[in-house]
Amino acid sequence: MRILVRLLSTLLGLAVAAGGALLALEVGWAWWQPGKEPLLVPWHRWKTAIAELDWTSTPVRITAGIAVLAGLVLLLLALGAGDRAVRMTDPADGITVNTSPRALARLVGLAVRAEDNVRGASVTASSRRVRVRATSRLENEEQLRPRLLETVAGVLDDLPLQRRPKVSVVVDSPKDR
Repeated sequence: MRILVRLLSTLLGLAVAAGGALLALEVGWAWWQPGKEPLLVPWHRWKTAIAELDWTSTPVRITAGIAVLAGLVLLLLALGAGDRAVRMTDPADGITVNTSPRALARLVGLAVRAEDNVRGASVTASSRRVRVRATSRLENEEQLRPRLLETVAGVLDDLPLQRRPKVSVVVDSPKDR
C-alpha cells in the first residue's frame, strides 16, 4: 500500500510541477509577446468555452463528481498507508518505543536460521502476525515445525511487545513430498 501512495504522490507532484512550468512559460510568453497567440496552451479558447458554462451544466457536474471520487480514493489510500510500527511496552511515562516490522522479522529470521537442519528461511512480520517459511533437507515438517515454533515463541517472549503477534510456521522439505 505504501508503494502505491508513494507512486501516486510522485505522479501528482510531477503533474503539479509540469503545470507550474507551463504556467510560467505562458506568462513569460505573454509578457514578452503581448497580443500574440499562446505558446503551448490554447487558453483563449478554453476561457471562451468555460465562460459559456454555468454551475448546473452537465460537464461541470461530471467534473465535480470525478474530483470528489478522486479525492475519496486518495483519502482512503492515505488512511490505509498508516503507521506499521510494532509497538513495545513503554519503559516509563511519556516514552514510547516502537520497532519496524522489518527489524522484528530480522530478529526472528536470525533465530530460525540458527536452528539445526534449517537450510533457509523467509520471515515476514507485522504487529499482528509473524510468518515463517523454512526449508530443510534433513527433517520433515512434523519434526522441525514444533522446534521452530518454540524458537519463535522464545524470541517474542524476550521482546517487550505490547501485543503478541500470531505465529505461523511452514516447513518445506523434500521428505514431505
